[in-house]
Amino acid sequence: MDDAELLRLTVQGDPDAFAAFYRRHLSAVLRTMARSGASREVAADLTAEVFAQALVGAARFDPARGSAGAWLAGISRNKLRESWREGRVENAARIRLGMEPLALNDADLEQVDDILSGAPALDLVSGLPAGQREAVVGRVLEEEPYEQLASRLECSESVVRKRVSRGLSRLRTKLEDGS
Repeated sequence: MDDAELLRLTVQGDPDAFAAFYRRHLSAVLRTMARSGASREVAADLTAEVFAQALVGAARFDPARGSAGAWLAGISRNKLRESWREGRVENAARIRLGMEPLALNDADLEQVDDILSGAPALDLVSGLPAGQREAVVGRVLEEEPYEQLASRLECSESVVRKRVSRGLSRLRTKLEDGS
């Protein structure tokens, strides 16, 4: 089944459909959160909130406006932006669903590490200064247009282009140095 069908079934009350959607997108969302420079614990917490919000908002997904992956990426960006602005992970969607707070044990963190271990370059990206990291992640990894990225980061397109350029240059240097 495609994502749109899984979300349609979720809205109709099929928990297995949302479970399949979750399993299909978990790694991508978790990696997105880790690319932001979040610790594995915060990345897991943000990921939980993204999926809780997706479950709450599944009825609003409109396949005519784009793919479910893009819709989920938008939720991820919004949750990440809220987290940066508030200095904490918002948990409103999880509270609305009656979910208990996350209590990650060692096995949970190992599972997060296993998912993230497939992306060693994330460590390099997470080491960038915040402005460069946001620009590189937005432009290169999420393929966000410069104009939209500038609006989201509240700066000019030329500033975003410079941050991307400097961030990529820094990454290239780290890769060449083997650090």
